[in-house]
Amino acid sequence: MYKCLFPIERMCLSPFKMGEILLVLFFICFLWNGCSINSSDKNKQVFNINLNEGLTTLDPAFARNQNALWMINQIFNGLVQVNDSLQTIPAIAKTWGISGDGKSYTFHLRSDVFFHDDPLFKNGKGRKVVAADFVYSFSRIIDPKIASSGAWIFNDKVNGKESFLALNDSTFIVHLKNPFTPFLSMLTAQYCSVVPHEVADHYGKDFRSHPVGTGPFKFKYWKEGEILVLLKNEKYWEQENRHQLPYLDAIKSTFIPDKQTAFMEFIKKNLDFFNSIDGSYRDDILTKSGKMTRKYQGEFKLITGPYLNTEYLGILVDSNKVIVKSSPLKNLKLRQAINYSIDRNKMIKYLRNSIGTPGHAGFIPKGMPGFNMDSVKGYHYDPEKAKKLLAEAGFPNGIGLPEIKLQSSTTYKDLMEFVQGELGSIGIKCKVEVNQGASLRELIAKNNVNFFRGSWIADYPDAENYLSVFYSNNYVPIGPNYTSFKNKKFDQLFEKAYSVTDNAKRYAMYREMDNLVMQQSPVVILFYDQLVNLYQNNISGMSNNAQNLLILKRVRKR
Repeated sequence: MYKCLFPIERMCLSPFKMGEILLVLFFICFLWNGCSINSSDKNKQVFNINLNEGLTTLDPAFARNQNALWMINQIFNGLVQVNDSLQTIPAIAKTWGISGDGKSYTFHLRSDVFFHDDPLFKNGKGRKVVAADFVYSFSRIIDPKIASSGAWIFNDKVNGKESFLALNDSTFIVHLKNPFTPFLSMLTAQYCSVVPHEVADHYGKDFRSHPVGTGPFKFKYWKEGEILVLLKNEKYWEQENRHQLPYLDAIKSTFIPDKQTAFMEFIKKNLDFFNSIDGSYRDDILTKSGKMTRKYQGEFKLITGPYLNTEYLGILVDSNKVIVKSSPLKNLKLRQAINYSIDRNKMIKYLRNSIGTPGHAGFIPKGMPGFNMDSVKGYHYDPEKAKKLLAEAGFPNGIGLPEIKLQSSTTYKDLMEFVQGELGSIGIKCKVEVNQGASLRELIAKNNVNFFRGSWIADYPDAENYLSVFYSNNYVPIGPNYTSFKNKKFDQLFEKAYSVTDNAKRYAMYREMDNLVMQQSPVVILFYDQLVNLYQNNISGMSNNAQNLLILKRVRKR
């Protein structure tokens, strides 16, 4: 019997598009002998996943949202990587050293790492990675012509491209302007992946859809919004117990936008993995205390754990911006009233089935080293205080206050409607406007939205990553200061913390900065997320880390 490795699930596509995808997948199967009658095909392991909010890029220089991070992590490697304990461990750099003044890092590279095959290489064969490739890749991140969304990670840390040096093919050096204690941790971010100049220069902006890396999987096909196929990199350098990784033969991703529809595909076992639980099906899976319901016990695996992700409402606060000048949200007391008006405990219990921790502290999430709920004074539910602040802002019971628009993506509509109801209960009229996830992220990244739902997932496991969101030198478009927050004392502490090597002292400075942010309320912390992943019973080797970074190189499918 003929068996194709890429069965087509119900994807709500037109007959023409479905036919086009069938032809492409048949072609892939043909290349791979996947649709032949060869009995060995039964052993092929294809991991099926759905990315409900789409995928905007496969270029590491623009790895700024979860779906991009997930897929880029399959295709690319960096100097270092994180394990499930969020420790920095070797990757392409096998060893490294730090100078006595903390300003120079010397990395010694492996000699067995090769780029994926590509026609742009000599004879179409991927060449060996050398130190010059990291000089190119890091320089590319800070190149204004590239306009990388990750340029901010090197902001104020290096003196331009001259800070990256290749001593020889196997020795790469980074010179920092000043000591930066979290530097190694920062290098685990997907922004810092190595890319080949031959391919990146040839495709320019289109490198986003023609990625070539060194990772466990290589790019094969991407029909945007419909399907993505990655194949096993048979020349991958990492091993586990003397067995070459990865174990999977391919990854296939669909892009079903509706999470409930995607969940039904998971239940039918057309998907091997499902991330996060939202919408009307949440009560079907979880009790209000966050346990799996009897209905699904034994049907699949449910894994929960810490997740370095802060869910929040962002508020644009720079009064020099035109859209802020006419916004009542420039009023600090109104922003504080919003913070006091939301019952986060009720939100977590009834809308999240107890998944997550109410955001009563600062922007730094639970699970991050240095987090202390008692030391950072956030906001608890206090409707009377909220009403008092609203009156002090000049809008008693909301009188005279124009309707406020809250921008959100479809996935979070229920949470935002809850927020809408809470604000309405103290007299703040709020309208929820729903946008596509990619479109909203673009608006936020350009400071074109006054009030928005946002989330910050750790690029690397150090609280400095979260505080960088409020550093004035990270103003859009240079960096991720999406609220245009600016505070001189905050900036001074942020820069001073760079060189503090004593963790206890550095964490104390982090908490002081977090308190400054909370006092000015450019954000409303909703909750600190919790990892909830579902996968089929025949899947093993899944990573479980607090960054919720999808690591598939050790996954097996029986």
